[in-house]
Amino acid sequence: MIPAGPIAWPEGKTSAAAFTFDVDAESAVLWNTPENANRMSVMTHQAYGPLVGIPRLLRLLDHHQIRSTFFVPGYTAHRYPSVIRDIVSAGHEIAHHGYLHEQPTGIDRAAQIESIDRGLDALEEVAGVRPVGYRAPMWDLSWDMPELLAERGFLYDSSLMDADVPYELSVTPGSATSIVEIPIQWALDDWEQYCYLPDISGSGVIATPAQVRELWTSEFEGLHNDGGCWVLTNHPFLSGRPGRALALGELMDEVVATPGVWVASLEEIAQHTRSLELSPRSITRPEL
Repeated sequence: MIPAGPIAWPEGKTSAAAFTFDVDAESAVLWNTPENANRMSVMTHQAYGPLVGIPRLLRLLDHHQIRSTFFVPGYTAHRYPSVIRDIVSAGHEIAHHGYLHEQPTGIDRAAQIESIDRGLDALEEVAGVRPVGYRAPMWDLSWDMPELLAERGFLYDSSLMDADVPYELSVTPGSATSIVEIPIQWALDDWEQYCYLPDISGSGVIATPAQVRELWTSEFEGLHNDGGCWVLTNHPFLSGRPGRALALGELMDEVVATPGVWVASLEEIAQHTRSLELSPRSITRPEL
């Protein structure tokens, strides 16, 4: 298994950057724990994303002229159809994030198929789109999922963590069939920094926006220096809060103004990667 090295970015660009959003809303805390629906305060914490966070974030993206990727569970699309249509109307990419934020490694192959297909149907019904991108809920991709995604015509996944640039991932070891993988990493996710839900997630130690911006800036500068692909993941119920959105906007200013950075949606990055005709690489499951 050879790590993916630097790749050629569009002419005049030396690195890539993407601002992405996981529109989990209530789904993130309902799958596998449906009793959380009884917790009114928790439900409103999650609902803040589509109700308040997304409109604020859409204004930020429009101000900076950034095309973003929004990963939407089918359940969220059904619960907040007008909000998801607003994302589409603003020109952003809608990508797949399960139906009820089902963790792929926590369900069998048949249930994974159901999650993909229900999500596809919901996004087509609500938003009129058939997504080409997928991100595993909880960033926990199963060994089945690449093949299942390829069978349904997906172009890319963004769930794995073994490279600094996109690459072609063989859907099974040794297969010539591949999907583009656009790597992510935990340091570039706002959940670890901001999320606290008693008995559900977090320690109660919530970072300040200044601390978070410092972390994300350092990762951006390092990846830009190495010709990498910086992919930031935010959740509207977290980074859509006013102080955090203000810091995020300042970070957008910095990224957009950095010479040589290609700021794009994940769909655009995946299409560019596919155009390079890279040789697929395999990831093999360790044998114990």
